[in-house]
Amino acid sequence: MRLATTQTFVSPDIEANGRTIRSMIARAADSGARLITFCEGALSGYSKFQIETPQEWARFDWRTQEVELRAIAALCQQRGIFAVIGGAHRLSNGVPPHNCLYVIGEQGDLTTRNDKRFLSNAELGGWYTPGNDAVTVEVDGYRFGFAICIESQFPEVFSSYERMGVDGVLFSSYGVAEYFQIALRAHAGLNCLWIGASTPTQKSHKGPAGIIGPDGEWTARCIPAQELDLTIAELDRRDPRYEIALQKARPWRALARKGDIYRLKMVSDPRSSDRSDF
Repeated sequence: MRLATTQTFVSPDIEANGRTIRSMIARAADSGARLITFCEGALSGYSKFQIETPQEWARFDWRTQEVELRAIAALCQQRGIFAVIGGAHRLSNGVPPHNCLYVIGEQGDLTTRNDKRFLSNAELGGWYTPGNDAVTVEVDGYRFGFAICIESQFPEVFSSYERMGVDGVLFSSYGVAEYFQIALRAHAGLNCLWIGASTPTQKSHKGPAGIIGPDGEWTARCIPAQELDLTIAELDRRDPRYEIALQKARPWRALARKGDIYRLKMVSDPRSSDRSDF
């Protein structure tokens, strides 16, 4: 299964963002990708940057975002590709929107929507409303979870997805700073997951978009500061590079976390609990 991650220039112009997103979807489909991901706010714009104050949500052009989402969905259906689009999801009665990822299927349907659950302190200041649920999507037998920006700093997001049996986590952020990169590589290696990271061009000099393998190593990366770029990696559970991570480490760690193997050892060897000597 081929996964594409992107870095695109995010502007205040929703229609321009939509055109950019569609051009990258077409490019990814031409390269055989089955799933493409975009950064946080790729379509709508992101808080403090394209959306300069929380009060601007009252004037946000929700209709244009809907039109662009439908055009993106039509292209996904035409090209037979899944797309994960960073945007804002409107809530009622003046409540701040969700910071979300729209997941569009190969049939042009809205497969699911992931709402950012762990908001930053700044985002809680009227910018966004937190989501509640962890969601997953399956593409060609590979299952993915989602994380957005500051959620890279919450290990439980990734460990819970590992327990749910996902193969990878799709990470979308308005920037992938070095300490984010360190955390993402650790999450990938500790949980034996692929992680696909997407970022805007404006922040790519701090860390370009890319894909991390289940061994915690980058397997594909975009060119830093290149305005429109994508990178593709083939996800294959049978890849010899990941035999230890996927066939040995991940099942062993799951068994070890249950603890039964250690309790059985103590029953069979009572001396293992003796603390009277060194």
